[in-house]
Amino acid sequence: MFLSGSKVPSPGEVSLAHEGVLFLDEFPEFRRSTLEVLRQPLEDGKVTITRATGTLTFPARFMLVAAMNPSPTSRQGEGGNSPGVLSQKYRDRISGPLLDRIDVQIEVPALKKEDFFDRPLGESSGSIRDRVSACRERQSKRFKETPAIRCNSQMGATEIRKYCALGEMTQKMMEQSLESLRLSARGFDRVLKVARTIADLADRPTLIEEDLFEAIQFRSLERNYWR
Repeated sequence: MFLSGSKVPSPGEVSLAHEGVLFLDEFPEFRRSTLEVLRQPLEDGKVTITRATGTLTFPARFMLVAAMNPSPTSRQGEGGNSPGVLSQKYRDRISGPLLDRIDVQIEVPALKKEDFFDRPLGESSGSIRDRVSACRERQSKRFKETPAIRCNSQMGATEIRKYCALGEMTQKMMEQSLESLRLSARGFDRVLKVARTIADLADRPTLIEEDLFEAIQFRSLERNYWR
């Protein structure tokens, strides 16, 4: 389903989402073996399908957006199950290596009843659009000499060293994060890429501690559950 739509090599969902968004609701409801095939496209931006009739490679550079509940019932402990056992079993359907490839992980708490009546006005969509457009323009200028790279998420090791250079304080902060969060090399690079984007949104030429701190907070699922 995700990689190929039939026995004859043809684009599956991940290739059809190329240059777009692939949204998967109730993420752990998919079989773990099905989700695992997303790892390579998320890393390489392409899918290679091999069948008896031949081998084809399809582009698959997409933005993955996934959503999930804390447990199958959405209420921990419902049905006579232990909250910890039920939730952990449900979360275990998503492997660590797959989660490692998801840059931003946000835990959204349940709304309280007062939240339905007292909602402060947030930033307007127009204002957010302007900030994002300016951020993408900065990235376009940054990578104008490297046509294969259009945005921070596509940076390789060379670009990360060049555009996400760390000072003394920021390096100490990342060293502490490597130890406390047990970040993989991939996770480390992804934190730097997100921090670079946060700095771009604020029009900062270099990374500061606040950028790294915010990027680390965006890996809340790893921090709170999987590690």
